[in-house]
This record gives sequence, C-alpha cells and structure tokens, in this order.
Amino acid sequence: MLIKIILLVLFFSVMVCVGLYARKASTDVNGFVLGGRSVGPWLTAFAYGTSYFSAVVFVGYAGQFGYKYGLSTTWIGLGNAIIGSLLAWVVLGRRTRVMSKHLDTATMPDFFGRRYHSKSIRIVAALISFIFLIPYTASVYNGLSRLFGMAFNIPYTVCVIVMALLTGLYVILGGYMATAINDFIQGIIMLVGIIAVIVSVLNSNGGFMAAYTTLSQMESDVPVTQGLQGAFVSFFGPDPANLLGVVILTSLGTWGLPQMVQKFYAIKDEKAIKTGTIISTFFAIIIAGGCYFLGGFARLNDVNEITVNGKIAYDAVIPNMLSKLPDILIGVVVVLVLSASMSTLSSLVLTSSSTVTIDLIKGNIVKNMSEKKQLLVMRIFIAIFIIVSVVIAMNPPMFIAQLMGISWGALAGAFLAPLLYGLYWKGVTRLGVWAGFVYGVGITVVNMFTNWFNPINAGAISMVGGLIVVPLVSLITPKLDKGEIDYSFKCYDKKKVVEEKIALPDDVVQSDN
Repeated sequence: MLIKIILLVLFFSVMVCVGLYARKASTDVNGFVLGGRSVGPWLTAFAYGTSYFSAVVFVGYAGQFGYKYGLSTTWIGLGNAIIGSLLAWVVLGRRTRVMSKHLDTATMPDFFGRRYHSKSIRIVAALISFIFLIPYTASVYNGLSRLFGMAFNIPYTVCVIVMALLTGLYVILGGYMATAINDFIQGIIMLVGIIAVIVSVLNSNGGFMAAYTTLSQMESDVPVTQGLQGAFVSFFGPDPANLLGVVILTSLGTWGLPQMVQKFYAIKDEKAIKTGTIISTFFAIIIAGGCYFLGGFARLNDVNEITVNGKIAYDAVIPNMLSKLPDILIGVVVVLVLSASMSTLSSLVLTSSSTVTIDLIKGNIVKNMSEKKQLLVMRIFIAIFIIVSVVIAMNPPMFIAQLMGISWGALAGAFLAPLLYGLYWKGVTRLGVWAGFVYGVGITVVNMFTNWFNPINAGAISMVGGLIVVPLVSLITPKLDKGEIDYSFKCYDKKKVVEEKIALPDDVVQSDN
C-alpha cells in the first residue's frame, strides 16, 4: 500500500506542477485552447494517443470484448492504430491544420460555422458537442474508479470526486499546454506500464503458450459459434460481424471527435504532421494493441469472481486479472490507467468548455467578450462540465463500453462526414451538413429508446451512414456561394515559380529565328 501511495503522490505532484508551469502559455484564448498553435510533433502525437486511450479502453473495452471475442480482439487495437491513428493523421492532419489556421478557428463547431458560413450550424454543433461529451467523460470516471477500488479499497464515490478535482485543477491552471505536457509524461508511463503488465499477467498464467493452450480448449458460448472449441484463439474469433462493428466505432470514430481533431489545430506547422504521424501510430500499436491483446485472455479469470447476479460484470474482468499481480505492479497499473484517463478527461473538459464559451456564449448571449472574460468563462465551464459528468458517473446507466458507444456514435456520426468532405470537396452544402447532424444524432438517440442495435453497432452505423447521407443530400440541394467556397479553399493554393535555368536563354531563341 505504501508503494502505491508514494507512486500516486509523485504522479499527482508532477501533474499539478506542470499546470503551474504552463500558466504563462495560457494568458489568452489562443494559448489556453490551442497552446498558441506552437505545439511540437512529439507533444501533439502523445496528446492525440493519450486522449484516444483511457480507462474506457483498458478496463471497459479490453475486458468486455476480450471476454466475448478472445484473442481476435487484437484486431480492434490494430484497427485503432491503422485507421484511428495512421490514416487519421494522413487524411485529416495537414488539411485540418492549414484550413483551421486560414479560417482562424479554435474549435470544431467554429470550423463548421466558418467553412459553411452558417451561424446556426456552429451553434447546433456546439450543443451536440457539449451534450454528448458528457457520457464519454462519465465512462472514463467509471472505468478509472473501478480500478482504484480494486487497488486501494477506496469507495467508488471518493475515487470519482478526487479524479475530477485533480483533473480540473491542472486544466484550469494551464489549459492546452498543461494537458499536452502532462499527456507526454503520461504517455511514457503508459508505454512502459502496458508492456510490464502483459508480461506479468501471462507469466502468472504459466506463460504465453500455457495461457494460449488453456484458452484454445474453451468452448464458445457466443450464439453464432456456440459449442465450438478454439473459437477464442481463432483469426476472427467467434463473432466476426460484431467484432467489425467495434473496430469501426473505435477506429473511424476519432475522425469526427472534437477533442481528437482539435489536436491538429494546435500542432506547430505542416512539417510536424509527418513526424507526428509516425509517433502517433507507433504509440497506438503498443497501447491499443497491448490492451486488447491482454483482454483476449480474459476468460482465464475465475468466472465466479466476475459474476454479479448471474451475469458477467465486464467492467470487473480486467481489475480481477490485475488483482493477482504483485503490489508493485498493481501500483504501476494504477498509475498507467490513471495516466490514460486523466489525459482523456483533461482533453474532454477543455474541448467542452472552449466550445460552449467560443461557439455558444461569445457573440450570441454576450455580444462583446474580452479575452479576459472568455478565459474566466472557460474556466467556470470546465468546473461545470466536471460536476455534471461526475453526477452521471455516480450512477452510470450501463457498462462502460455502451456508455462510450452512445457518445462516439452521436459525435462522430454527426461530425465525421461534414469535416472530411469539408476539407476535400467544394460540393458540400449547408443542407448536406444538417442532414449529417440529424442522421448521426438521430440514429444514436432513437436506438437508445428502441434498442434495435447494441450501442456499439449503432455508433458504427451512424458513422458509415453519415458518409453516404452528406454527399447524397449535397448533390441535390443548393450550393454555397462560389466566393465563399473559393475563400475557404484558397489556403491550399500554392504559387509555383519556374527557375530561370530551365527556361531557354534569349540568345538561343533569337538564333532559332
């Protein structure tokens, strides 16, 4: 216990000190929200990765889907690395950085408002962001607190409140720069921690081959392949269709999440995008691949220890696996998951507060807001957002994975297509954007009441469907003014100059004549 407490005290001390250090970079709105658009590739890549992977992945997703699908769950981690990190940086990174700077936007709703020249689109996008970031935040608190309860025997309520206070403290102090620096530190901890945990868990089960053999002898209880032995070590697992839904939700989802895309707004320059792409992809392979690979051995748990009222408590699967590790490793795990979760929480609360302040209050409720007032209001809303999400986290309505599915489904379902097409295609119309918003949020909300699909698949359907709905509606609705479109895309124009040495000299031309 002493080791665990010492590790935590050191961790929290560093986080608060970074918040104090970063205050000097948070004296205006641009500095507080985007770090002055001067954040290097290493900090940006780690900020992206640590915001991507939190206790939701480590405790909720790795536990639930590892138990359901076995080692094929590793596909989710690889999908996160290739689609959610590599392709996201390649497809969105540079163009988002260039156009967001050109349009002078600090948030995703602000980008939509300026790109599509619509104040109402900006306001609705801000409302969608604020409402659906809350359940995601609650799911992070939930996963983190379950692990703390296992390691320290601390009541769930106390864990949630302490995490909220500490996260709020360093974000309010240092803004984006504090979160970026802390994310880098937390990312290093995560890389070392996940490798140590995987090795230890496998060793505690007799090594990789022994664990693999035991898993291969288990019969599938998934309806599609019920009774089949070896399903949990097979290439696509016992339920490939639902596995694909999870891959799509957790990988493609990052393309439309405000807290993820805004990392591209803040990076220093276009050159930094290339370096950031490599770092971010490597980070995702280790963290996401490692988490889901570890979760693939979830069935090695004693089923009685993870059963509540006759049902598997998926959120208890990973904590139960880890509870058998030596104390020093449990301390490492706690700091690992704490690092992942606090980085995600800080990103969520900063995104939400900046969106409400810049896109809802400024210019709508309060016509003239000075920089000083905007900073004050943002800090107030950080506190409000944390309080609301804590209240939800006290009594979460469902498993962590489902809670996150609702949030990601609505946000990415609404925003992914308008953002992606808006960066590349001049043909997107305002009605096309509205159709994307209605479809993405509509699918998620309707499914919450009808349960036609599980929340994970509903989220995947909303994302993929939005990519079809937005262009179809845009093709049959009135186009934007040509001048408005040309202005937005002007930032991609490059002036090409022909060097004199490759042109024909005057004397050669004259002699030919």
